[in-house]
Amino acid sequence: MTRAVPEPVTRLIEAFSRLPGIGPKTASRLTYFLLRSPDELALRLSEALRVLKEQTRFCSICGNITVDDPCPVCTDPRRDQSLIAVVEEPLDLLALERTGSYNGLYHVLNGAISPVNGIGPDDLRIKELVQRVGDGKILEVIIATNPGQEGDATAMYIQRELTNKGTKITRLARGLPVGGDLEYVDSVTLMRALQGRGEL
Repeated sequence: MTRAVPEPVTRLIEAFSRLPGIGPKTASRLTYFLLRSPDELALRLSEALRVLKEQTRFCSICGNITVDDPCPVCTDPRRDQSLIAVVEEPLDLLALERTGSYNGLYHVLNGAISPVNGIGPDDLRIKELVQRVGDGKILEVIIATNPGQEGDATAMYIQRELTNKGTKITRLARGLPVGGDLEYVDSVTLMRALQGRGEL
C-alpha cells in the first residue's frame, strides 16, 4: 500500500485478505465500511471475535466446534449412538443438521487428504475415528466427504482403515440437483446418478 493509506488501515486490510474468499478489494471495502460506521459496530465485532477465541474449542469426541466439551450432539441421548457421519468440516455438519433427516453422531476430520497442499492422513482426525469405531458400538459409518479428488481419496483411505472392524461403511449418494436440467449436468455427476439409480 502507498504512504497515503495509514498503517492501521493497511494492517486491517491485510488481516481481512487472509480470510478465505476475501480478496484485496473486498478486504478494502470491509475496512472502509468499518471506518465509516459507528464505533459501536467495530467494538461489537472485536468483542465477538475475542469471545469466539476464548470460549470455543473442538469437541474432544467428534471434533465439532463447541463451547461445552463434549458437545451437545455427542451428549444428546436421543441421537442414534450407533451411527456416525464423517464430514470434512464443521460447516458440513451444519449442512447435514439443516436437513432434519439425520439423527446420528458425527466425526469432523478438519480437512481432507490433499498431497498438493501437504495434508496427509496423519493431519486429519482419522485415528480418532478408527478408535471410536473400534469400541464396537458403531454399527454404520456414513462417509460424507465432499465429492471430488480430495474427498474421494479421503473416503477410500477411511474405508481401508475401517475394513474388518465389523462396521457397515456407506457413502452419501451422488446425483442430480433438484431443479437441474440434464443438459447442464456434467458427465461425472450424470454417470454417478446413473450408477446410483433406485427403483421407483
